[in-house]
Amino acid sequence: MKIPKQARRDAKHLFGFTFINGTMDEPRVRQSMQLLLTQKPRNYLAVASHLHRLVKLEIERRTAAVQSAIALSPDIQAKVKQNLSGRYGKGLNVVFSVNPTLIGGLRIQVGSDVYDGSVHARLAALENSF
Repeated sequence: MKIPKQARRDAKHLFGFTFINGTMDEPRVRQSMQLLLTQKPRNYLAVASHLHRLVKLEIERRTAAVQSAIALSPDIQAKVKQNLSGRYGKGLNVVFSVNPTLIGGLRIQVGSDVYDGSVHARLAALENSF
């Protein structure tokens, strides 16, 4: 579905109201969406669709998925969280998981940024170079 420019502008404007002190507030997102769906302004479905997309992207941008070959100790998890919050700011949700196919190292994904320091990725890069 093609979203008109005005609907995009309205969604961005509405999205701006969902932030408190630089972080997105879930109750405000719900209120904004309810207000939009009850008032039903022109192109409200397009505005709701684009607002949903913006919220989804913000959630992905504020979530870090950290994969490791073995379970990380609490002090290493704290260091990883500290480094990620230093790079991406406070309020970052960090999720740790175990992926034995990595063989060793870490794979971190924050939004569209991927940092792959795993042995599996290095072996794949070596294989591609031949």
